Amino acid sequence: MTRLSLVFLCLTALVSAGAAPLAAPPEKFQSDAEFLEFLQRKAFDYFWLEANPTNGLIRDRSRTNSYCSIAAVGFGLTAIGIGIDHGWITREQGRTRVLAALKVFWEKPQGTNVAGIIGCNGWFYHFLDMNTGLRAWNCELSSIDTALLLAGMIHAREYFDGVHADEATIRELANRIYNRVDWHWMTNPMRPLTSALSPSDGERVVPQTRDQVRGNKSASLTMGWRPESDFIRSRWNGYNEAMILYLLGLGAPTHALPPECWHAWTSGYQWKTSYGQSFVHFAPLFGHQYSHCWIDFRGIADDYLRAKGIDYFENSRRATLAQRAYCIANPGKFKGYGELVWGLTACDGPGFGKFQAYSARGAPPPENDDGTIAPTAVGGSIPFAPEVCVPTLRHWYDRFRTNIWTPYGFCDAFNFTANWWDSEVLGIDQGPILIMIENYRTGRVWKTFMKAQEIQRGLRNAGFRNIAP
Repeated sequence: MTRLSLVFLCLTALVSAGAAPLAAPPEKFQSDAEFLEFLQRKAFDYFWLEANPTNGLIRDRSRTNSYCSIAAVGFGLTAIGIGIDHGWITREQGRTRVLAALKVFWEKPQGTNVAGIIGCNGWFYHFLDMNTGLRAWNCELSSIDTALLLAGMIHAREYFDGVHADEATIRELANRIYNRVDWHWMTNPMRPLTSALSPSDGERVVPQTRDQVRGNKSASLTMGWRPESDFIRSRWNGYNEAMILYLLGLGAPTHALPPECWHAWTSGYQWKTSYGQSFVHFAPLFGHQYSHCWIDFRGIADDYLRAKGIDYFENSRRATLAQRAYCIANPGKFKGYGELVWGLTACDGPGFGKFQAYSARGAPPPENDDGTIAPTAVGGSIPFAPEVCVPTLRHWYDRFRTNIWTPYGFCDAFNFTANWWDSEVLGIDQGPILIMIENYRTGRVWKTFMKAQEIQRGLRNAGFRNIAP
């Protein structure tokens, strides 16, 4: 099948799904705004077309046999509001899809069984069957993916604020799902260091701190749980994508985490200077982006960053600029790296020879860097550094569109050194592109999400205050 035929089939499916058709892409855009609008629309198409319209579940990736990713659902619930605001779908279409998804997460059974359930103690399994909404294979009950799902639900709750009966039900179900989460349960002490637990897809093993070895129940959250083997040893400590997880827990109306959790979280931070930028380091850019999709950190800071004189928005800007500088320096001598070819994060990879398949890539410091570039790394940083991100994306579209463009926008990743171009896109990578462009252009996702009283309470409990001008 030719790429043109694939685009035609996608547009045909889009019309049948009830969304307005999109005109053929222009060869040249008249402005950055026109380009970004087009890129957003393509990313939105993923969340509309790669969903089961009867239950709102969204595929992890663009292949027909993909499981649902609950994180992709979280990004997708937020995508619905963006789609309505841009006129790509109607409000009625959007709330119908959102309500279907919320019913699945509220009504499907929870428990300690190994199968036939969607979660336990309010938490949800990382991957679900697209039709039944129940646990797929032997995946973990994921704390971070549950948080990303909850963020999407809270955004939907705040967005659908009308008097229509379905919108009232959306708000009620979102509250029930959020209130059901037992945050204390996920602080279970770490298993003994001698226990044998192997990470599976979707889990990252992080260095353990002395606090974790002592198994302090109130200090940190574990990365997840399995009914077959109990809690995952690795815990959320130190800077990464889990800020949203802790802030949701600190602001929760029931079973809330104590403020001490945030102090334990920041105790693992690594403040360093790389390529002329001083910031809290985490090599893959998704760690600097995910929480920012919903939380507006501009002008507020916790005790740690207040002492450094910056906020988390500026921290992410510095991380973005440092990574671009790393790619320009190109210590690994990878083909193509430079001012307009950069962007390292978790993504697909070639998976042959010396090249890794899906992996969390990043820099600085270099982590699993094998020459694989991910468009989401650049698209997700647009609010932080638009002056370098937008020209990079436009360069890719103009120069490499034949190889990296799909019906949903940019492919997930590419590698010039390996002469490899991904044929798929991932929900968790399209989400930051769509949402962060919206935050850059209008700030609407931030404005909507920050209205949530639980988020404001979580920020206060973590010690966030306004930074004096």
